Amino acid sequence: MKFPHLAGLLLFTLLSLSARAETAIVLNSVDENISFIDTQTYKETGRAPACKEPHHLMATPDDSSVIVACAISNELVFFDAKTGKEQKRIKNISDPYQLGFSPDNKWFVANSLRLDRVDIYKAADFTLVARVPAASTPSHMAFDKASQFVFITLQDSNEVLAIDLKTQQPLWKVPVGPTPAGIHMTPDDKYLLVGIMGANYVEVIDWRARKTIKKIITDKAAHNFLPRGDGRHVFVSNRTVQGSISLVDMKTLTEVEKYDVPGGPDDMEIRADGKELWATARFARKVQVVDLDQKKLARSIPVGRSPHGVSFINHAGRQ
Repeated sequence: MKFPHLAGLLLFTLLSLSARAETAIVLNSVDENISFIDTQTYKETGRAPACKEPHHLMATPDDSSVIVACAISNELVFFDAKTGKEQKRIKNISDPYQLGFSPDNKWFVANSLRLDRVDIYKAADFTLVARVPAASTPSHMAFDKASQFVFITLQDSNEVLAIDLKTQQPLWKVPVGPTPAGIHMTPDDKYLLVGIMGANYVEVIDWRARKTIKKIITDKAAHNFLPRGDGRHVFVSNRTVQGSISLVDMKTLTEVEKYDVPGGPDDMEIRADGKELWATARFARKVQVVDLDQKKLARSIPVGRSPHGVSFINHAGRQ
């Protein structure tokens, strides 16, 4: 006896599992390599060498590659976002720490944290266009929607720097709280959100008026941002040993949820279906997976030392 409906159900199940299964790429900064994690089984499946002193990774705008920034070896290493296979290396990218593409994909920006400098390249071919002094300790970056400006947090001078991308000139600085780290533009292009790692809040800056309008209390060591993908909410990692991740409403400028995520949560990624948030735990050598329906930590995946970045293709939108 044949059961065509069962065969169809089995095929649907297999296709669903196949669609869900993919490879997550995690950067282990101290080990100078990347881990591969099967996102269906939540198991590390292997590792590959990266470079000397890698600090951050990011996906290319088309999600075809994951770029690892290699500060000491002065290069970018590209890995296939699906398979993790190394694709190419671009040399002579001086001291890349944090990376970013402008929204119009015209500019590629690299913060040189230890050299107090922001380097601006043509995104098409990574040709260096300008080197902008940025004292002290340029860390993270954000762009306006029109790709006119890039905004840089300066960790050791407690400021945010604005750079004109057309002229490649610094425009202004505004003071913020102690040790600013992550920075994120709200979807309405009105405010910059700055993670104040030396305190317990996100500072809200009206960047056109060049002034702070609010401090959103989150938790100690507010560090980095990841949009939920709904155009309204953004996650904030609070990077302490005890650790937590806050969910901030970018319309009301308030914290609306918080999840306990121990081990120094840092960079994050979210599933396309919005059900899981992945975060690297810098101090615990783990990737922590938060079930967003149950609002709690669901899994801990062992990886290498000082994991600093996680990426997979099937992620939610960046707004």
